Amino acid sequence: MLHILRGVTLKFYNTCTMIVIDLPDETATAALAARIAKLAERCDIIALKGDLGSGKTTFARTFIHTRSNQEDEVPSPTFTLVQVYEPEASEAPAIWHFDLYRLRAPEETWELGIEDAFNEGISLIEWPERLGPLLPARRLQITLEFGNRPGARRAQLDPGTGWRARLSTVAANA
Repeated sequence: MLHILRGVTLKFYNTCTMIVIDLPDETATAALAARIAKLAERCDIIALKGDLGSGKTTFARTFIHTRSNQEDEVPSPTFTLVQVYEPEASEAPAIWHFDLYRLRAPEETWELGIEDAFNEGISLIEWPERLGPLLPARRLQITLEFGNRPGARRAQLDPGTGWRARLSTVAANA
């Protein structure tokens, strides 16, 4: 019985701390990504969950453009699995953009340098569930879902360690 109650409590606790933001269009999704990009710090892990076409890559592109101040194209790393964006400022962390959709086993990420990304850069991870137990608990998880009309999305932000206080400004401005 205690095991069942513990599971219910964890689900309730996570629901209460989650921030839900309705995004009426792609511009709103990009604005959310830009706000979060300005809050990101070295060693942050941002897990982007959602169905195909839900806006994960749109979010990642805007995040990368905001952090890097570059206008270069940001391709989806669907085939390369990872793209690394070095910042212009030498003290700023690199941004590691992972798309793990084609990953066969979580252990394959070691070959991609994911440990370096976690310890030195900012990690944007599409399809984070493919990491299984290798996905650190210290992350901001953003689940993007389709909204109630074309182009609309709903973002569920589940703040992990170090994100709760930073996200208070995002929720207030949503």
